[in-house]
Amino acid sequence: MCGIVGYTGNQQAVNVLISGLSKLEYRGYDSAGISVLEAEKLVTYKESGKLSKLEKKLSSVKLTSDIGIGHTRWATHGSPTAANAHPHGDDVLSLVHNGIIENYLSIKQALLNEGIQFISDTDTECAARLLAHNYDGNPVKTLRKTLEQLKGEYAFVVIFKDFPEKIFACRQGSPICIGVGENENFIASDLTAFLEWTKSYILPDENDIVEVGKSDIKIFGADNLNEKSYEIKQSDLSVETVQKAGYPHFMLKEIFEQPNVVASTTKFLLENGFGNIEALSLCPKKVHIVACGTAFYAGMLGKTWIEKFARIPTTVHIASEFRYQNPILDKNDLFIAISQSGETADTREALKLAKSKGVKTVAIVNVVGSSIAREADSVVYTYAGPEISVASTKAYSVQLTALYLLAVQLGSGCEKLSESAALGLIENMKGLSEKAAELLKSDIPTSCKEFAENFKHAENIFFIGRGQDYALSLEGSLKLKEISYIHCEACAAGELKHGPISLIQEGTPVVAICTDPALYEKTANNITEVKSRGAKILLFCRDDLKEADKLGDFVVRLPNLPSDIMPLLGIIPLQLFAYYMACARDCDVDQPRNLAKSVTVE
Repeated sequence: MCGIVGYTGNQQAVNVLISGLSKLEYRGYDSAGISVLEAEKLVTYKESGKLSKLEKKLSSVKLTSDIGIGHTRWATHGSPTAANAHPHGDDVLSLVHNGIIENYLSIKQALLNEGIQFISDTDTECAARLLAHNYDGNPVKTLRKTLEQLKGEYAFVVIFKDFPEKIFACRQGSPICIGVGENENFIASDLTAFLEWTKSYILPDENDIVEVGKSDIKIFGADNLNEKSYEIKQSDLSVETVQKAGYPHFMLKEIFEQPNVVASTTKFLLENGFGNIEALSLCPKKVHIVACGTAFYAGMLGKTWIEKFARIPTTVHIASEFRYQNPILDKNDLFIAISQSGETADTREALKLAKSKGVKTVAIVNVVGSSIAREADSVVYTYAGPEISVASTKAYSVQLTALYLLAVQLGSGCEKLSESAALGLIENMKGLSEKAAELLKSDIPTSCKEFAENFKHAENIFFIGRGQDYALSLEGSLKLKEISYIHCEACAAGELKHGPISLIQEGTPVVAICTDPALYEKTANNITEVKSRGAKILLFCRDDLKEADKLGDFVVRLPNLPSDIMPLLGIIPLQLFAYYMACARDCDVDQPRNLAKSVTVE
């Protein structure tokens, strides 16, 4: 969610802060602000809406400070106004915050009782006022005292008037990274914010307090106030990876990157294997997959593959529901957490619960060193690179790649797949990226654009499919609703007669997915059911579906690949259809309203 940037060095801080925040716009936000130490005074500027409004406001102000903090806020407590925007503070300190302070109301009441006034509706201002109230001239000790009084998850970055070259930071649950430069240092919620200046970074542990100066960095551990050692890591990302490279939107760029990232993930996992995941060789009694949103729909296909290849009962849980269902967990089970960012709060809390029950845990994440990656017993990294568009595309594809190969590994380890069968499944995956590249070079993208023009005025669109195509329908529906703001509903095709078909009337668009030959006949019958009631059918199918032209009013034909890997190919035209629908409706493709890329609060 929200974006944080901090800078201390020799450049003008405002320029660095605005540039860094612009790199974090993809995370989703509805207001922005900065604080700098100017002429020995803390100066704060905030605006609701897009970062460009803040930038315009700052263009008329002469600020020469070389230290400051900035923030893009996604509203949780209080509406998206300038007053509620970060930073918060007074003439002593200024603070920005990601996360949620759960006990903010009791803190606020206690401070009100002491005569301290508030000007916002946020939980963040409570933390800032409490920190200022506790301040004794020692930022590190004051932060430690304040953190002991807070409940919730947070990443705080603070500047103090008394320390004109220092920025202080701490984290619990929400991510923070430190960029290490030459006579300048950075703090951010995502290292993409400072890639322009340095690829060297530090990942503080939870409950650490970090003191960042122009040329020195100190980290104080949670157990005491003594300095601790830290490792400076090197990012292999480049500035180019977070640029559009000539594409009109990041989403389109990331759709076209899928052949390469699937190939990279496949190559890495096949060369390095899953040897560090003990649970795979132990043959778990049951598998639990836990995730949110797109990652949850990837998990549904993972369940299909694990049960087919390894014959292990597998359940897929929505992470936000998992902890409240009193889940039945056994030490012989395997728990798989899927998260693109590795910071998804609900998924992380579910992971903690599984670990507390002694269950072996595996994380499938895209961000190296993320919280979920560090907390799981084992981690499977995907190689999507930075995904900037809020609507996930390439991250979904590499999650599917990892789950497919993990399922093959489980099948081999549990002796449910012969060596030759496992090798055959792997060979199928190896050839996928080439087929995906061919699809993107074909006339399918153009067809999806044309179909979008036909459907752009729709108010409701339904997606139907069976088996793995139902899982694909759910993800296709999510992509479309996320960025086009059209009401979309995905339905298991066999469930139509149990209620949803009552919503079908003359002209209702229905997206039908038919990529599994074993279910052709059944799905065709369901397509006929809605078509006979006046539905307009957009059919995505394998090329060998003979009745395609009779079933669909508009047809996208996909190459005939083995049915198990068809979802990885079939998702691409669904993504393209959603993309072109959003473009046709003049929507903000990369930053859809009300959504955040990384959901770091429950």
